[in-house]
Amino acid sequence: MKTEKICAEHLEGAAALEALCFPDPWSAKALELLLTEEASGAVILQDGAVVAYGGIYWAPDEGQITNVAVHPDCRRQGLGAQILQALIAEANARACIRMVLEVRASNEAAIALYRRYGFFEIGRRKAFYRAPREDALIMELSLGTDKAI
Repeated sequence: MKTEKICAEHLEGAAALEALCFPDPWSAKALELLLTEEASGAVILQDGAVVAYGGIYWAPDEGQITNVAVHPDCRRQGLGAQILQALIAEANARACIRMVLEVRASNEAAIALYRRYGFFEIGRRKAFYRAPREDALIMELSLGTDKAI
């Protein structure tokens, strides 16, 4: 399966995936942000359905990953890694110097994925997540050795 840039026709599927994966999901309307200049996203389709997606906000020299979601039936197949690679590639193409994200402190699989790609913990947000209430780890990836901060 290949990664492609998110577009309007993917928003309902991404919202359905959000609802399946997260207790506080983004709606299709909220995901429209990923179609603007301030953000973007990537999807993976299987038989026309969104089975993985990720989103990112852009700031000068920085990308803030919003979510990476993989359908439960498709996990452990490298789809999250494909989405993350696509987001990192776009950040590099935009000459970003870093990427940041928050992840549930208990989400060992996601933390391991992010670490595998060079993200490291830079802080913690106490009680950041609701349903259930949980801390978030703040992770960062420095991009380009000559640009690293």
